[in-house]
Amino acid sequence: MRSQMEYHNPVLLQETVDGLAIKPDGIYVDVTFGGGGHSREILNRLGDNGQLFAFDQDQDAHKNALSDNRFTLIPENFRYIKRFLRFHGIKRVDGILGDFGVSSHQFDVAERGFSTRFEADLDMRMNQNDSLSAYHVVNEYDEEELRQVFWQYGELRNAPKLARFIAAARKNAPIKTSVQFKEVLRSLLPKHKEHKILAQIYQAIRIEVNQEIEVLKEFLLQTEPLLESGGRLSLISYHSLEDRLVKRYIRNGLFEGEPEKDMYGNVEVPFKKVRKLIVPGQEEIQINNRARSAKLRIAQKL
Repeated sequence: MRSQMEYHNPVLLQETVDGLAIKPDGIYVDVTFGGGGHSREILNRLGDNGQLFAFDQDQDAHKNALSDNRFTLIPENFRYIKRFLRFHGIKRVDGILGDFGVSSHQFDVAERGFSTRFEADLDMRMNQNDSLSAYHVVNEYDEEELRQVFWQYGELRNAPKLARFIAAARKNAPIKTSVQFKEVLRSLLPKHKEHKILAQIYQAIRIEVNQEIEVLKEFLLQTEPLLESGGRLSLISYHSLEDRLVKRYIRNGLFEGEPEKDMYGNVEVPFKKVRKLIVPGQEEIQINNRARSAKLRIAQKL
């Protein structure tokens, strides 16, 4: 078995767990278990009567389950956090941690299809039992659906052209592998920016395959009723689409617009920001380059 650090090097480990303000006998949730790095640190700070529940839909992560009677790993998507905590008799918790995005393991295992570095089948499923894969998006979405995916989730200006090229190329034969896909895109990737643009294209498809934006919204809306008064959120995002949702929800309890004011001009919001935005320092980025885009936001339920 790979060690936890090999599987996924946890980003902002101390800062994220510090943000939970752990109570020794509290109940906590790590919704992105992965290699278990953040979970281990939470358990280190819990007493004998504390409890930690973790979620991960990726079967590969289940091999990292921790042998500790205070720990329960739930093999489900964290969009179902409330349902499965209730199944375990938990209605309220003291803190929720999330480290969103793709784990190092998912990037590094070629056959998962998350990385632009390897030849692999088009896949990108975080839950390998899901039916929708990158292959289906690339080969079965119509041109307009592809355009929307690239525009919304990759923020790509040339989304119409990308969609048109892909739709034309697959008429001859299905696009099955990353190598075939990159060949189709080659003429659209500007020199000196090809890796950046290709990463944005992969990000867009991955978000669509895993419904990452919908999942994040569903999850965030469940956090306020799940948390005890004074409970904490400690959430790491890696791209602007995620971070924007987290920031707005913490600030307003909404994803769009502004909260309604009462007759005195006051607004009721569910959270208060605990600290300013936290980002990794240069030392951590040198050790773990994937930390470079991480943004940690910590909030407390009012």
